[in-house]
Amino acid sequence: MAGYPGITELAQLVDALSPVDRALFQRIYAINSSAGEQRLMPGMEPWVVQQFGSVEAVTRQQIVRVTNMVTYEGTIFNALRARRPVAVLSGKNLDDQLVEMSKADPFRNPLTGTPEDPFGRVVGKYCVTASNIAKFEGLHGLVIFNEFHPLRFSREQVIDYFDVAWEWVERAQEMKPEARYFFLIWNCLWRAAASINHGHLQVMLTTDRHYPRIEWLRRAALDYKEDYGANYFADLFHVHNSVGCAVEKRGVKIMAHLTPMRDNEVVLFADEFNLSFKERIYEVMAFLRDRIGVTSFNFSLVTPPLAETPESWEGFPVLARVVDRGNLNERASDIGAMTMYASSSANTNPLALAGQLREYLGEKR
Repeated sequence: MAGYPGITELAQLVDALSPVDRALFQRIYAINSSAGEQRLMPGMEPWVVQQFGSVEAVTRQQIVRVTNMVTYEGTIFNALRARRPVAVLSGKNLDDQLVEMSKADPFRNPLTGTPEDPFGRVVGKYCVTASNIAKFEGLHGLVIFNEFHPLRFSREQVIDYFDVAWEWVERAQEMKPEARYFFLIWNCLWRAAASINHGHLQVMLTTDRHYPRIEWLRRAALDYKEDYGANYFADLFHVHNSVGCAVEKRGVKIMAHLTPMRDNEVVLFADEFNLSFKERIYEVMAFLRDRIGVTSFNFSLVTPPLAETPESWEGFPVLARVVDRGNLNERASDIGAMTMYASSSANTNPLALAGQLREYLGEKR
């Protein structure tokens, strides 16, 4: 985007940092760049220009690979891939589709049409809980929004959704004290694997140990502390901030992730799951919806355990991540073998995302 550095300029931005900041960045991230060159066959040029903008854009492509050397998360960036030919379904706009889908909505009457947990339901101003009929976990509930349309959410509604989710967690943990590990997800619409289009969150509480990817992150952060005597998450924010990919607002650290799972991933973390954190979640979600045009997303939230555990969670924050899942009308999936088995890839520029996010949060004081 005009006015913001491109991801191909990330290495130069790092080189321009102070020696201390550059060393810290390179302690966490490795940047590799390569040029993809090719020769076009006669007669291809008109289609290439129409599809990709120019012949030069295709015949020499700049590819950037960013790897987190602590967690081994990694992302390949090539903006040209956003312009690949992808089959797009034609038809009604999203609002019209959702109106039609709402006629067969299984969450239309949640008090009578969904099961409840053994400890009953939590009823909020804008939502109500249910037990998930097909569970990931022994304690697996839903927070079903009163509003069917999953993209119509206000600040007050989002705060209520998370307040109700947390009350569900407290009731579930009271019923089963050994369940100490909390996880929340929000899958918005079919590109994000939502089987039901009615807006809802999913909340889980598990025993013994956390889910593998969260446990992997906990261990990586502890290893980092042992190796460098520093908090991994604090340093992660610092290096994002040093290249213009982060902002802090009212105790919440917010980053346009340098190794996103997919396009437009934003990470938030703080010491507490308090009102400020919930408000920042709303603001980031509203930014993605209103400024970036995101219509389908995956969101996750994890906190330190609710009770003592045999393993250490020292320095682990309340952590949220949200990622764009792309055009709802595209026939192709945005995740293939490369993402599942090798490395994530992204077509969007986190440096531009961060600049727009800082401007938006500055307006929402």
